Amino acid sequence: MMKRVNGPMRSAGLLTTALCLSLAAPLSAQDLGGELTYWGGLIFSEEANNMLVAEIEAWGEANGVDVTVEMINQNETVQRVSAAVEAGTMPDALDIGLDLLVNLSAQGLFLPVDDIFARVGEAQGGWYPSVAAATDTTAVAGARTGIPFGVTGNMILRRTDLLEPAGFAAPPTTWAEAVDMAAAVTASPVSGLGFALSNVGDGNMQIAVLQSYGGRLAGDDGRTVAIDSPETRAYLGWLKDAWDRGVFPPGVATWDGGGDNQAYLSGQAAMIANTGSVGIAARNDDPELFEVTAFSALPSGPVMQVSPVGPNLRAIPATSGNPDAARALIEHLSNPDFLGQYYAVAIYGPVLVGQESLSAFDGSSLIHAGLLDLARNGTAPGFPDVYNQGFAEASSTFVIPRMAQRIVIDGWEFDAAIEEAAASLEAIYAKY
Repeated sequence: MMKRVNGPMRSAGLLTTALCLSLAAPLSAQDLGGELTYWGGLIFSEEANNMLVAEIEAWGEANGVDVTVEMINQNETVQRVSAAVEAGTMPDALDIGLDLLVNLSAQGLFLPVDDIFARVGEAQGGWYPSVAAATDTTAVAGARTGIPFGVTGNMILRRTDLLEPAGFAAPPTTWAEAVDMAAAVTASPVSGLGFALSNVGDGNMQIAVLQSYGGRLAGDDGRTVAIDSPETRAYLGWLKDAWDRGVFPPGVATWDGGGDNQAYLSGQAAMIANTGSVGIAARNDDPELFEVTAFSALPSGPVMQVSPVGPNLRAIPATSGNPDAARALIEHLSNPDFLGQYYAVAIYGPVLVGQESLSAFDGSSLIHAGLLDLARNGTAPGFPDVYNQGFAEASSTFVIPRMAQRIVIDGWEFDAAIEEAAASLEAIYAKY
């Protein structure tokens, strides 16, 4: 019997393609069986969520595996996984972001998947070099521990019906200009700048803004904490000015992972930074809003433009009770028959060169065209910082959003907020 948690039931007949096997010595269907629990990453596309669940269920039925699928808000993955590691209740396989994968892989908590990575890459034109380099956990774990399935990254979504009458036909080219545009259209019930400042993944976009002002978490050695700088103060000046001008919607410092999505879709925000999931939701549910939504790259700061690529991966905990089935499933989910349909309704850019030929990236969708460009040309995770365990932990513990909250909510002076962030970063980087 196939079981599902947190998702509407759908037919298990979707794309029951031949089993893609995952071990050097191939398994046959009768070698599988048993039970398997999968944690999928919930995104703001019900169609994509349903498609993933249905595909896993179909694969389970075809291969005699009793599957349970639970869809988890990706902004809650850190908390859920941390609790599961402590309690010994990790699933057999799961979707996971790079920050958490790196940190847990260093603790030996995931199984090697180098052979799957090699086979999938060889079959589909090779991995994008940026994806291959960013997701290589060999240095911390002795092997690759995740199979990339999509890249995400923030774009600016803006309401042209509000901004163009105010004299802003073009997208913002700098973060300062974004605040000016937001201020021009802020009038109840609309706030101009729907950026999360909370302790969720969306809040970590503030790292990119900080870096675009020249701020750094650590120096070029990837160890020496460098947050206390004039550049960080310049970033905080931008943030405080925006806050004082009233361009943020209420509650941005406590939003959950869907806060910016809901603010835009409900007409309460004129601009947000989002991976494209909001655009897909508007296209499906509010065509009029979609018609007046424009997409553009993240603006530049006074020092540089930072547009991070965020790889999403599938991994197998070392505690998996059915690792053979987990490996076979993860390889199966990399097949182009499934991903060709999934990408079209999801919020991910491609990870393999051969995926450029999929219909989702033929140029007919502005959202997917932007995601393809991001996959090809976005900045590496963490850039210009060194992406390592320290940076990953600083991201997953939301050091920079917490610093922002000290300024805009608690009214701290810049020096005090920076001092607290520096202490947190010192403790983190000292571990590694």
